[in-house]
This record gives sequence, structure tokens and C-alpha cells, in this order.
Amino acid sequence: MTELEILQAYWWLLIAVLGAVLVFLLFVQGGQTLLWAGRTEVERQLMINSLGRKWELSFTTLVVFGGAFFASFPLFYSTSFGGAYWLWMLILISFVVQAVSYEYRRKKGNIYGTGVYDGLLLFNGIVGCILLGVAVAMMFFGAEFTVARGNILDAGNPVISRWAPTHGLEAIASWKNLLLGVAVFFLARTQGALYFVNNISGDASFTARMRRVAGANGLVFALLFVAFVVVLMLSPGMRMQPDGTFASEPNAYLHSLLHMWWGAVILLAGVVMVLYGIFRTALDSRWRAGIWFCGIGTVLVVVILFLLAGYDSMAYYPSLLDAGSSLSISNSSSSLFTLKVMSRVSVLIPFVIAYIAYVWRKMNKQPLTPAELNREHHQY
Repeated sequence: MTELEILQAYWWLLIAVLGAVLVFLLFVQGGQTLLWAGRTEVERQLMINSLGRKWELSFTTLVVFGGAFFASFPLFYSTSFGGAYWLWMLILISFVVQAVSYEYRRKKGNIYGTGVYDGLLLFNGIVGCILLGVAVAMMFFGAEFTVARGNILDAGNPVISRWAPTHGLEAIASWKNLLLGVAVFFLARTQGALYFVNNISGDASFTARMRRVAGANGLVFALLFVAFVVVLMLSPGMRMQPDGTFASEPNAYLHSLLHMWWGAVILLAGVVMVLYGIFRTALDSRWRAGIWFCGIGTVLVVVILFLLAGYDSMAYYPSLLDAGSSLSISNSSSSLFTLKVMSRVSVLIPFVIAYIAYVWRKMNKQPLTPAELNREHHQY
């Protein structure tokens, strides 16, 4: 491998890790869809304050995820974010109203009441999770775009990438994309319930209720995820040929998974951890660590899915209109100089992760209780 190819693979791995961490942090969005499972105002306020301590992490990770794509694979950024803008605008709007809701939900002078902002949090929980899943699914099942690099020389209309007239709405209508989107939604709800079990020490009936919610949503997620994996393994994929062209290959992702046998091992380990975290929490009334088993397993699974999309000469963004317009990590990356400079900066990432872990541990050292809620100086 050349130095450029090594850096391209390195940055795709970083993209995969950021995407995996984002999927894990969607437990905040999933928890927001469970607010109505709180039967009293105290329970709902405990849930809101528990999520309120973490909501900025998912928002920030989404921004960093997009920024990393912009810096390392700019052609994807211009093609997807600039072309499928209805899809991305809906995602961003859902995250913006989340930020507004946490800021103004209990602020003095709120003339709308908490119910309106709780509804916006529900909107973010549903739309944000499902559409992010749809956006990721396009990396496997393709999108309706074309790329013509020569257009950059057209002074009148220097647009390299062109999208279908529906600009991302067609992706939402695809059942394959929605299959992953709905699976992500139920995973987020499951992890939201697991987080409440771990982070809130309230009435015993509340914890028992969250355990049941985790088990029920976890079962639905497991069925949807198995269906997605089966569909993916049976679907064709675009693979780059030695001459730089792309060709459709039946069962391409299955072939890549078998070729990257270590990826199959990690994927299986991640799935086992997710299921163990979910169902032990649902069945063991004294166990509270399910969010960590499920969360780490989720990160492992999502990393491998991203690697399946981009490694082994696969097109991580297949074009449904023109195979030659498909994007791979080799034909859509930044220059060697840019990747080298950014790679030096990336050595700071472990320190940032360590700081986040430290702050998280300090905030979650003791479970949130009704008594502590009364002492909180800030109510979300």
C-alpha cells in the first residue's frame, strides 16, 4: 500500500469510529421517546435531567462526524450534504429543536409549557434516529446522483455532483434504507431504557418498567437488525476494479465479510455484547450495567459495518444512476498533503476521549435520585 492508501484507510477508520460513537450516543434521542413512560412528573423530570446532562454529546459528535467527512472525503460531503439536502435538513432541524427544547423547557417566561418542548424532543428522537439510519443505509444500497469532475471548469455552472430532483426524499421512501433507520430507532429506545436503569435510582416500579421497555424494544431491534444483515449480505455492491472502474458484484458485502474474517469475529462479538446487555438487564432485577455492554457492542458492530462499506475496494457511496460516479475512499479523499496534516492533529483524539470519559464518570458517579433532583441548581 502507498502512503496515500494508508492514510485513506486510516481516516475511514476514524470516520467509522465517530459514526459508531454517534449511534451509541443516540440513547439520548431514544430516551426522549420514552418520556411518556414516566407516570409522574417526578419520574419525567428525572428522565429529562438524566438526558440533559448528555444531550450535547450526540449533537457535538454529529457535527464532528460531518466535519471529519468534509476534511478527509470532501467529494462525499459535497455530493451527499449538498445533494440530499432535504434528508440532511430534516436531520439538522430535528437536532436544532432538541437544543432549543433543553434550553427553554423550564425557563422562566416559557409561555408554551413543557408539553410543547417535550413534543419537540419526541420529534428529534423519532426523526433524528430514523433518518440518520437512512443516511447510513445509502452507503450500502446506493443513492441517485452523478459526479462529473469536468464540470468544475464550467464557469457558468461549476457543479460536480448532481442529485435526483427529489434531493434525498427518495432515499426516505426506500424500504431497505428504512429497515436500517427503524432498527436504529429501536436500538436508541433500548439503550435509552438501559441508560435510565443505570443512571436513575428512583422508585422500584420505574426501574422495573424500564427493564421491560428495554427487553421489548431490544427484541424488536434484534429482529430488524437480523433482517437488515440478511438483506445486506444478499444485496449486490459496487467494487472498484484494477482499472479504476466500478462493477456490480452479487453478494459483495458477504464476500468482503468473509475476506475480512477478523471483521466477522468483531461483528459477532459486538452482537453478543448487545444482546447480553439487553436481555440480562431485562431478566436480572439487580443488574444495572447493561448500557455499557450494549454500548460497547454497538460501537464494535457499527465500526465493522462502516469498514464493510469502505474497505476491500468497495464503493461506500454507490450511484444508482451511473456506476462510474460511485464514490470509494480512493477516489473521493483529500490530497496526500491534507491527509498527512490532519493525521498529525488526530493524535489529540485519545486525549479528548479520555477527558470525555473522565467528565462522564464524574457526572454519573452516583445515580440520579429524586432527592438529588431537588438540589439541582439547573432543571432542564
